[in-house]
Amino acid sequence: MAPTGAPASFVLSGSTDQALAAPGWLQDNAGALIGVPLRIVLIVVGAAIVRAVAKKAITRVVQRILQPSDGEHEPRRTGRGPAVLQRDRSRANERREQRARTIGSVLGSAVTIVIALMSLAMVLDQIGIALGPLLASAGVVGLAIGFGAQSLVADYLSGMLIMMEDQYGVGDSVDLGEAIGEVEHVGLRLTQIRDLNGGLWHIRNGEILRVRNDSQEWARAVLDISVAYDANLDTVYDVLERTGTEMRQDPEFEGILLEEPSVWGVQSLDADGVVVRLAVKTVPLKQWGVTRELRRRAKTALDDAGIEIPFPQRTVWMRTDSDGTLNGRNNAASNGKSPVNH
Repeated sequence: MAPTGAPASFVLSGSTDQALAAPGWLQDNAGALIGVPLRIVLIVVGAAIVRAVAKKAITRVVQRILQPSDGEHEPRRTGRGPAVLQRDRSRANERREQRARTIGSVLGSAVTIVIALMSLAMVLDQIGIALGPLLASAGVVGLAIGFGAQSLVADYLSGMLIMMEDQYGVGDSVDLGEAIGEVEHVGLRLTQIRDLNGGLWHIRNGEILRVRNDSQEWARAVLDISVAYDANLDTVYDVLERTGTEMRQDPEFEGILLEEPSVWGVQSLDADGVVVRLAVKTVPLKQWGVTRELRRRAKTALDDAGIEIPFPQRTVWMRTDSDGTLNGRNNAASNGKSPVNH
């Protein structure tokens, strides 16, 4: 209804102008109303496609890690004779699966986070929100988090490198310094070691500076045997070499000893005897059992050959007092002394 006193022609003219202006506004802002949502949808769809392709690539990488190589089922050869096993395969599958799962999970999470952040930045740019202040704030927050959690970041990075380089895995016998034992779990932040006494060590990966892995490639059983000074060393060498050869020919140790045992020679000249070293390559984690058995056989063979294994000898001086009683004090300068060898 027109206001009182207003001409009818004025009312009709105003309504017509508004009706004509509405299509013009829609035409001018059609790019903003249609183009921006369409671009946002395209960004989201593109991000989903990129993530799917990246996830498929990561899955293929994980499958290649899980799939044993062509030469893994057979012993590797060094070109110098006997085959050398790469690792103890009792837990090889478990170690490989754990490594693959962890690497796949980390890569998948990293790709998802990167794609999501890039997509969010592109969407905010389409909406018209300035990214400069947001990036500056994110940089300050990231710097603060980096300073506050640098040890945690170091643990995760070290754990990732340990798994990617396969420095050790579940079932390996390692020496990490104070912690020496069998690896029970390898994570991105912690490594768990079960020592000889049954204690479970939890070591942060960022604190691991060096690792000795006794389960990789091959192991060596080293045996130091002490013989008397009057023993013929050539005879000792022959006895020890024959003992090692017989042990390798034993069906029980045929697949454990990777080469013929060899006598390395005189290791040291001790106060009680001459130390001769005998060594042999073995399958990983079997070197300790081989050393014990080789020591037993060497002792028996030396006894049969009449070669004396010396024992510590000491000279004790005993004296008697003037009344004939025995004094147990060691006094080399007293009267009536007599040496007693043990």
